[in-house]
Amino acid sequence: MFFVYVLFSKKDSKLYIGFTNNLKRRYKEHQQGLVISTKNRLPLNLVYYETYTSKKDAAEREQKLKQFSGIMTHLRNRLKNSIMLFK
Repeated sequence: MFFVYVLFSKKDSKLYIGFTNNLKRRYKEHQQGLVISTKNRLPLNLVYYETYTSKKDAAEREQKLKQFSGIMTHLRNRLKNSIMLFK
């Protein structure tokens, strides 16, 4: 299984998108500050994820989410109630 996931940074209120084959492990790495792109944005909360059987599909979805700012705005609006729980 592969996962595309979205983290919310309490520090800067921004979203981070990634993909992995082990969501539990990867989230723990983020929480421990072991991921360069998020270590200065702690604390982080997992607010959304999608599951894929294909690595290629997961990687393509991650790139689409990262490429289009309209998708990020839509995702932020869709998750606004979940994000508010962490503020």
